[in-house]
Amino acid sequence: MAVIKSIDIISWAKIHALFGIVFGFIYGVLFAVIGAAIGFHRAMPGVTAFGLMSIIIFPIIFGIMAFICGAILAFLYNFFASKIGGVQIELA
Repeated sequence: MAVIKSIDIISWAKIHALFGIVFGFIYGVLFAVIGAAIGFHRAMPGVTAFGLMSIIIFPIIFGIMAFICGAILAFLYNFFASKIGGVQIELA
């Protein structure tokens, strides 16, 4: 068994940000499809435009927020792991 005693904050935040970008893109595509459908059905071009812009906006916002949250989580893990011990993992 190996113990993870600390996590590099920046590297964990970057990985977390990549997950945020992927999920932001997925949500952006879903929002774009729904926005385009509503905008077309209700003749509201602003809703359609915002829906299509969400493909660009959501990954950026999700990526930034995930980077910040990842950095906070890594910092908290390092703090708590120094007090009570780290996570034990089995390496094959």
